[in-house]
Amino acid sequence: MSLWNKIKGKIQKNPIEKLTIRDLEGENIRLKSKLDRVKKEVKTLDKKKKQLFKEGMGADNLTKKILAQEIKSVEMEMKLKYKSFQTYQKQFNFSNNLLIVKKYEKELKNIGMWNKINNIQPELLEVKLSDIILDGKEFDSTMDGLNKVFEMRIDEFDEEIDSTEKKLFDAWEQVEGGNVEADMVVDNLNLDADDEEEDDEELLKRLEKESE
Repeated sequence: MSLWNKIKGKIQKNPIEKLTIRDLEGENIRLKSKLDRVKKEVKTLDKKKKQLFKEGMGADNLTKKILAQEIKSVEMEMKLKYKSFQTYQKQFNFSNNLLIVKKYEKELKNIGMWNKINNIQPELLEVKLSDIILDGKEFDSTMDGLNKVFEMRIDEFDEEIDSTEKKLFDAWEQVEGGNVEADMVVDNLNLDADDEEEDDEELLKRLEKESE
């Protein structure tokens, strides 16, 4: 049985209580290694896809058809790799967040939060801790993240994640379109889902005004 399955098994039998910091640190290292490997594999495939595309420039139609099939094959492999990356990333977030929770075990017990964590359904705990990031630097900021686990329904949380993702993709599109500098977008990007969303055009106008 893998360490990951052991961790999930322990949580299902006795949430967090029996997990050790050493086990979680080891699992983080293992998952980080997998993430790094998949990223390298995706980069290699991306280079291959670009090279195949270049080979088709100026080629005859038959050659282009053959290269197109190869590119599609590479693209499919990249998508499968990306799915693996997403799985490992969720596992890493879950494991890393559990590690942070364990490190704050004493403080959480003192404020009565530990019982809430122990009593939450294992499946729900896994979903929540896989989709948030606890920085582990300040206890107050960690508590803010943990409060989301207990105060938000899954559908509400998914909506926040989608909103954050949309803002990031909109920002990338602005930079890629040459409309604004990347550093300026990052400095002014607000990923807080609770704030009123700003229209793309309004954001662009504000950034241009600030750059004058």
